[in-house]
Amino acid sequence: MREERAQRRVAQGKGSFKLEEANRSGRRVAEARGIGFRYGNETVVDDFSTIIQRGDRVGIVGSNGVGKTTVIKLLLGELTPDEGDVLLGTQLEIAYSDQLRGELDPEKDLIDNICGGQQFIEINGQRRHAISYLGDFLFAPDRIRTPVKALSGGEINRAILARLFTRPANLLILDEPTNDLDIETLELLEEILLEFKGTIILVSHDRHFLDKVVTSLLVMKGDGEIEEQAGSYSDWEARGGQLAAPVGSAASPAMSSDAPSATRAIEATADDEPGHLKNRQQVPGAIRHPRKKPN
Repeated sequence: MREERAQRRVAQGKGSFKLEEANRSGRRVAEARGIGFRYGNETVVDDFSTIIQRGDRVGIVGSNGVGKTTVIKLLLGELTPDEGDVLLGTQLEIAYSDQLRGELDPEKDLIDNICGGQQFIEINGQRRHAISYLGDFLFAPDRIRTPVKALSGGEINRAILARLFTRPANLLILDEPTNDLDIETLELLEEILLEFKGTIILVSHDRHFLDKVVTSLLVMKGDGEIEEQAGSYSDWEARGGQLAAPVGSAASPAMSSDAPSATRAIEATADDEPGHLKNRQQVPGAIRHPRKKPN
């Protein structure tokens, strides 16, 4: 089924582009040395060290509200640790999906927001018509003149991805990139990320997505403890790894890809947004939604 959908996208002229890539970064992308961080009396990170190298694909997982986005901001130097320090590598060109959300002008349409109002856009030296490029993200021609404020949540997330991929980057930061995506856009995203030659740091509750994309995990266990693990989410789980349930909730059993379609909801914080598809396994602490069709 996955192959059939991929072939259909190719037949429709979709998915034929690659992410706009910058020149290679230095070998060391980021290094955290004994960092600690607190919000008031709450310890988010306690004595954590890691080195992220060029080409690493790191997934950050943990229960809702544990501070996954905070770790991203610490690694990027956007937050200053209370203890320890973070060293960023050289020649970094960073594309951060969460920042782009705030840059979308709700009064402007997709062409203005994504393509600067131009009819053509250049990706990796390839000149693309704006309608064709936005079509890669399942936007019909009659939607590209729609103001962002009138778009659905799924369409806005697709617009963020479309804008993200126009920027030269060798370090991608993706915070819950699969939220509200239909299955075809999600699989297109997976394909693009697998072809990307740079470094990826992402937060996701979607274990299938994590298994497809990442090569290592930072597991936030609560009370500031972060465990670094090689391999995918399933690799870690097979070794006995298990996330703690969110505070105030019962532990969540592992879910099968054949799970029923009823929605399982656990309150999510603004720091950690919910997941999306009923038949994709979710890391505990997420919300499962029925499969979505393209808007």
